[in-house]
Amino acid sequence: MAPEEQSCHGDGERKSHHSDKMKSNLVARLNRIEGQIRGVKGLIEKDAYCDDVLNQIAACQSALNSVGKLLLEGHMRSCVVERLQEGDHEVIDELLVTITKLIKK
Repeated sequence: MAPEEQSCHGDGERKSHHSDKMKSNLVARLNRIEGQIRGVKGLIEKDAYCDDVLNQIAACQSALNSVGKLLLEGHMRSCVVERLQEGDHEVIDELLVTITKLIKK
């Protein structure tokens, strides 16, 4: 584990251990999504054509799904693997619940 990373769970508190590069990437993506959401709000306030608003909402959902996919991949490659190596198989049930929430429509 790199020095800038943290354990998935330490001192009774669960934490992720993303690299600074990954955090920057996620924050940048979330900032863009935040801007997209404000844009959707503006479209609604300006009585924009419904189809245009719906297309922007779809773009926001896609962007959020991309962030979720990156986080899920990182979680599986780090926290889940680490917890399984420690003998904590409850992480599988936790992961399945999380995946179910992510793919719910």
